[in-house]
Amino acid sequence: MDLRRFNMRLLLLLVVAATAVACSEVKEVGEYDNWKERNIAFADSLSDLTAGRVVFTAAEADAMQIGTLYAIETSASTSKQNQYVYVKKLTANQVGVRPYYTDKVKAFYYGTYINGERFDGNFKGYSSLDKGTLDGNANMPDQFNASTEFGIANGLIAAWVMALQYMRQGERWMVYAPYQSAYGKDGSNSIMGYSLLTFDLILDEVVREEE
Repeated sequence: MDLRRFNMRLLLLLVVAATAVACSEVKEVGEYDNWKERNIAFADSLSDLTAGRVVFTAAEADAMQIGTLYAIETSASTSKQNQYVYVKKLTANQVGVRPYYTDKVKAFYYGTYINGERFDGNFKGYSSLDKGTLDGNANMPDQFNASTEFGIANGLIAAWVMALQYMRQGERWMVYAPYQSAYGKDGSNSIMGYSLLTFDLILDEVVREEE
């Protein structure tokens, strides 16, 4: 092969490779561009989809149909503005025990950002990108997954505190926590500030001390 032609081909390959790397880097950096604005817009879209469906009692939560998106006011509310967690029931269990604020629970959960990236969890469930009617019997924990125990009153985000007290043992919900009812403007550890967090949450067991 002519040396000049070989050098030209080599140069062309290097240019293509450099362009691919540059595009990859731009995509990676852009994944979290305008993070605050995008998360607020996501929360606003959830608020619009609830169409004013706000639940104030456990009985009202029981009455909500599977697949219906509704809101629950959280303890993050202030005198200036109410804050909410948005939830959608995937499975119902009308006879399941409902936890008290002082109880502990065992739960399966899968947490994702609005872009679908996993940030935490103990099984592979639905993400924030999964829309529409979700089959509550699909994407279930398997024999290699174990539920995690939490104390409701022990440092959980406001969205979880309220959602868990409206759930029944055995139920599976999608839980959408705007940053105000999650980790706020500053975030926590690897959780970025202003993040709306989505959880596929299964209440596996209510752990209640005998009175």
